[in-house]
Amino acid sequence: MLRFFALNRGSLKILALAGLLALAPAIAEARMGGGGSFGSRGARTWSAPPSTRTMPGTASPFERSVTPRPSQNMNGGFGAQPGFAGSSFGRSFMGGLAGGLLGAGLFGLLMGHGFFGGIGGFMSIIGLLMQAALIFFLARLAFSWFANRNAAGRTNTGAPLMNPFNGGAPFGGAQPRAGASGFGGWNGARPTQTTPIVPTADDFNQFERLLGDLQGAYSKEDLGALRMMTTPEMSSYFDDEFEENRRRGQINRISNVKLVQGDLSEAWREGGEEYATVAMRFKLTDIMEDRNSGERLPHSQGDGEVTEAWTFKRDVGSGVQGWKLSAIQQQQ
Repeated sequence: MLRFFALNRGSLKILALAGLLALAPAIAEARMGGGGSFGSRGARTWSAPPSTRTMPGTASPFERSVTPRPSQNMNGGFGAQPGFAGSSFGRSFMGGLAGGLLGAGLFGLLMGHGFFGGIGGFMSIIGLLMQAALIFFLARLAFSWFANRNAAGRTNTGAPLMNPFNGGAPFGGAQPRAGASGFGGWNGARPTQTTPIVPTADDFNQFERLLGDLQGAYSKEDLGALRMMTTPEMSSYFDDEFEENRRRGQINRISNVKLVQGDLSEAWREGGEEYATVAMRFKLTDIMEDRNSGERLPHSQGDGEVTEAWTFKRDVGSGVQGWKLSAIQQQQ
């Protein structure tokens, strides 16, 4: 018994240590967005931005986005739907289960018990439950088919361009991409068309200015100012973070933000909107404080350097002041 208790204590220690290690990244990353990837990039939301000299690695896919994932594959078939496995294994499993249930029902019918059979014994009850499950899954499958038959996919195209950033100094951007990839639509709807654009030096200066202004507004928890500089989606995420910090009795203070290097990943126009994704490496002081006493909390990051891909969005013709933060992505 004592040996078993000691083993349990050792296991608990290991589990506790694993839990602390799992939480370590979340504790260290206290800046805007908690070091996550979130937001939208229009028709290219689920397409990784090209790597650049500033961010040579791949940007992390979005963990939070209001833009739905494409629900159809390249052949026009169904993609993964909520409640259904999207892999071939899942499809085979569901198909086998449905076939088995259908076979059980037909067997009961042939044996003279009717499709639903009786419920006189335990096995009859199990059979009834299996047949009810069959009807449920068939109805759900039919509903999903009708709900998604008109869903149109998206096509991600475009050509990232090399442009000056941060005071006019040239930086190496990604090379243009050719071709298109997309998802077929059942109703033959045309995919979103994108056209490459060339941001100006004033645009890049605005991106750098927004980097500092956004961090300052976030540090003050000034949601009104953030709404002026971000899309509604992004401001809602920041509002959620403020609520969580208030619940924990802490506040995130960010200062000394300075852009070290930046370059363009890609910029494009779709419909009446323009997008620009830029990779930025910047320094900052990131401190988590107690909301009441103002004391620095032990898990504060302090001085550091961060590399992220920021996507800005504006309405066509709105000028330099029209740019708003639309997404943040981390480097993998």
